[in-house]
Amino acid sequence: MNQPIFLQPIFQERIWGGTKLRDLFGYDIPNDRTGECWAVSAHPNGQSVVQNGPYQGMKLGDLWTSHPELFRSTSNVFPLLTKLLDASDDLSVQVHPDDEYAGQHENGELGKTECWYIVDAEPGAVIIYGHEAKTKEELVTMIENGDWEHFLTKVPVKPGDFFYVPSGTLHALGKGIVVLETQQSSDTTYRVYDYDRRDKNGNTRELHLEKAIDVTTVPQAYVPASYATSTNGALTVTSFVSNSFFTVEKWNLSGGETEVRANEKYTIFSVLAGSGTLTAGGQNYDLAKGEHFILPAGFGPYRLSGELEMIMSHE
Repeated sequence: MNQPIFLQPIFQERIWGGTKLRDLFGYDIPNDRTGECWAVSAHPNGQSVVQNGPYQGMKLGDLWTSHPELFRSTSNVFPLLTKLLDASDDLSVQVHPDDEYAGQHENGELGKTECWYIVDAEPGAVIIYGHEAKTKEELVTMIENGDWEHFLTKVPVKPGDFFYVPSGTLHALGKGIVVLETQQSSDTTYRVYDYDRRDKNGNTRELHLEKAIDVTTVPQAYVPASYATSTNGALTVTSFVSNSFFTVEKWNLSGGETEVRANEKYTIFSVLAGSGTLTAGGQNYDLAKGEHFILPAGFGPYRLSGELEMIMSHE
């Protein structure tokens, strides 16, 4: 198959959500508490739908199962999930399990290692990344005492920043941040602290302290990373992370045209800014801000043109 697979995202209401997914990307969001856009997802809790081509109308999970030749993957399930998150309020302080723990405690669900590209951030915005406890005993004591000010590590953020968040990392997005998140296809979250807030029914949200303590890495400190860049004509590629879970890069095209050779496996793209054209097999495909698409396995050489900022990921 020598054409991109464009996907229709799924939107999720969240207590901390807002309207920036509409304001920044023009999405037709369902309400003013829209916290998440599941842009490329085959997870049962929200599946993207193919928008074009011979598989139009199919859910991504069904396409994965019925046409494995489009992906050439050894995974049993579509392993990645791409989201956009609008943190119009602070997210809960949380942690995710690894594959082994999730497999034992969450009915075979994958673990959740993720990463964030900061799309937008208000002045003074911060994330929580890591904690100050030096031992498991100190971790338990600080959580039980609710000593959040001394326990949690806060890191200031700005647009263009990137953070790798492996399973076991205590973390939270702060108010006023929009991120593109690449993660394992999992919806398992263990909440540690939720600011004692209540949902629309007046109830506090469930915490998962026992499991959170089980899986949180100790000690855990934030260490800023440096990233390699390369160029191909007008295309600049910033390599953020590459490991057994995913490879994530930022692609900046600054006008003109660039020839690109596709990977052997499928690749996922999210257009964060600008507009342009992808040309393959004699066909032109318009690319616009807020679009998400997959280039299937075996996709031949293609050409990109225009002004584009995209996040690319693959297994």
